[in-house]
Amino acid sequence: MEKSTKKIKKILVTGGAGFIGSALAERLMRDQENYVVIVDNLSTGHLGKIPSLDSRPGMWKFIKCDVNEYRDIAEIMLSYKFDYVFHYAAVVGVQRTQENPVLVLRDIDGIKNILNLSKNTGVKRVFFASSSEIYGEPVEIPQNVYTTPLNSRLPYAVVKNVGEAFLRSYNKEYGLPYTIFRFFNTYGPKQSKDFVISKFLLKALNNEDLTIYGDGTQTRTFCYIDDNIESCYKIFNEQLFVNDVINIGGNVEISILELAKIIIDKTGSKSKIVHLPPLPDGDMKRRKPDNQPMLEVLGRPLLTIEEGIEKILKIGLFEK
Repeated sequence: MEKSTKKIKKILVTGGAGFIGSALAERLMRDQENYVVIVDNLSTGHLGKIPSLDSRPGMWKFIKCDVNEYRDIAEIMLSYKFDYVFHYAAVVGVQRTQENPVLVLRDIDGIKNILNLSKNTGVKRVFFASSSEIYGEPVEIPQNVYTTPLNSRLPYAVVKNVGEAFLRSYNKEYGLPYTIFRFFNTYGPKQSKDFVISKFLLKALNNEDLTIYGDGTQTRTFCYIDDNIESCYKIFNEQLFVNDVINIGGNVEISILELAKIIIDKTGSKSKIVHLPPLPDGDMKRRKPDNQPMLEVLGRPLLTIEEGIEKILKIGLFEK
C-alpha cells in the first residue's frame, strides 16, 4: 500500500480544556494528518472536557500550562515548533470577568507571548478567539466586522480589541498570518454552568426559578457548538479569511425572556421566571452579527435554538 506523503501538521490549541477549545481540539484530532497539543492552566477549563480519542494514540497531548507565563509556554512552543496556533485561552464569563478585571488584563501577556513565539518558530497562521463583546452597545444592526465601531470599555472587551491590534501589527511588521474569530454566544454540551443556556437548562430540569436581569427584553443570538466548530475548521482547512476577521454566531435574535420560556417548554419544567435588578454594566441591549460570510463558509443554515436545546437534552448535560 502506498503511504501518504502529506506532512503531519503540528497544531497548538491554548485554552483547550475549555468549552469551545476542547470541541475544536476534538475536531482537529479527527483529521489523521494533525498532531494536536492542548494546553490549559485549568483555572476555568476542566480535564473532563478534553476529548479521549483512543484510536489516535501518540497523535495528541495535553500539557498543563499558563500561556501568560512566558517560560511556561516558551518551552512548549520552542520544543514543538507548531505549524498552526489556535489561541483560545482567556478568562471568560460576564460575572467572572467583571469581578476579576486585573486577571483579565493579564491575558494581554498571553497574547504577546503567543505572537512573539509564533513569529520566531515558523508558525504559518495564528487563529485568535475574539468576542462580540468588543462591539459594545450596537450602533448598527447587524454588527459588521468592517463598519461597526468597537466601543466597549469593559476589560474583557478591551483585551480582545488589543489582541486584534497585536495580530494586525505582527502581520504588518513580521509577516505573521492571522485569522480573527469574533465569537457571539455559543452554546452546547459541556458548557460551563454560568452561561445563560446551560444555567437555565440546569435550573429548569430541577424545577428551580429562572432568574433574569431586568425585564428580559435584551436580545441575543445563539450558535450551537457544532456550527461554530465546523465553520472555524473549514476556515482553517481551506485557507479562508487569511489576515481577516469573521463573525462566528447565529443571526436570529431572541429575548432572554423568550429563551427562558422556550427552555421551560422543552424541559416540561415547573420553573417560574423571576426578574432581578438589571446588571450595572456589561449587559448589552442587543447583539446580532452580520454572519453572511459564516453562512457562505458552512453552505447551510445554522441549527435553530429549539434544535440546539433538543440536542443538548438528548446528548446529556453540560459541564463535566
